[in-house]
Amino acid sequence: MTTMVKVAKLAGVSISTVSHVLNGTRHVGEETRQRVLKAIEETSYRQDALARAMRRSRTDSIGLIVSDGGEPAFAEMIRGVEETATSQGITLLLANSAEDPQREARAVRTLLERRVDGIILARAAGSGPDALAEFANQDTPLVLMDRLSEDPFDQVGVENREATKELVKHLVSQGHERILLVAGDTRVSTLRERHEAFAEAMTAAGIPAKKQMAITTAEPEKTDAGIRAALSAARRPTALIACSTVLAAAALRHIQQRGLRMPEDIAFATFDGFAYAELFEPQLTTVRQPAFEVGATAAELLTKRIADKTAEPSIVRLAPTIEYRSSTGERSTS
Repeated sequence: MTTMVKVAKLAGVSISTVSHVLNGTRHVGEETRQRVLKAIEETSYRQDALARAMRRSRTDSIGLIVSDGGEPAFAEMIRGVEETATSQGITLLLANSAEDPQREARAVRTLLERRVDGIILARAAGSGPDALAEFANQDTPLVLMDRLSEDPFDQVGVENREATKELVKHLVSQGHERILLVAGDTRVSTLRERHEAFAEAMTAAGIPAKKQMAITTAEPEKTDAGIRAALSAARRPTALIACSTVLAAAALRHIQQRGLRMPEDIAFATFDGFAYAELFEPQLTTVRQPAFEVGATAAELLTKRIADKTAEPSIVRLAPTIEYRSSTGERSTS
């Protein structure tokens, strides 16, 4: 194996000069630098990344754990993290918890064992204190992404409440009172916030709690059954809000099976939405969170925390946008 000694000998410089060229730790004259680079090329020298990491107490790598990397919003967050990390010469290690707290805890332990410089975590539904407890005796920084908590860590997510309330106001202004919220697993903080804001907005609109309709379950089969029952009722909802892309797909399937037209028979809106939404007919009203920016901000918070572990934790909330489209147009009064 080619060593740094051979590179130094071929370039006619000291070993420390080769090290400075490789690591950028000190200015080296351009002529000398070029001789070193040429010697590295001729000898096919490759640095031992692990040895370098041990010397620097850094691995230039971070971990990212998400609950579902295939979900469109998370896919964009991953892209935001990766592009930001790559621009700073940092390698990203990705893990998917599949909404399993035990799998999440294993991923945390594995990343810590690999000595990543920090971890970004979008917690699984039902995630308890175990995963976060791993950091109690660690010096590894943690940033919580999308799914926030009361714990004292850097965090970045979306402002869910105001967008939900604005969407409810929009539907109520069109005469809708029987609005069904398909909220999903409200152990997830984003879904819980949307459900709470929905209830507050409906109450503010003069619709009492006993007349409000919401499906809050972690089980897809129960979600399907709830949507089916609601759409089959004599006084079915005249509007439906889905709190995620997965829930939207379930709701749209049942709307289609019932032969209901949007927006004539039922107005429809969703959070997160689908790629190429403009190709849907009707086009779907969507609350679009800035998912790429959430990921990029998480990576920025983590690199800042790695550089300064004594700073006060930061909590960042980014504003979503509501894209009003024809699926929530004026409904028929006939």
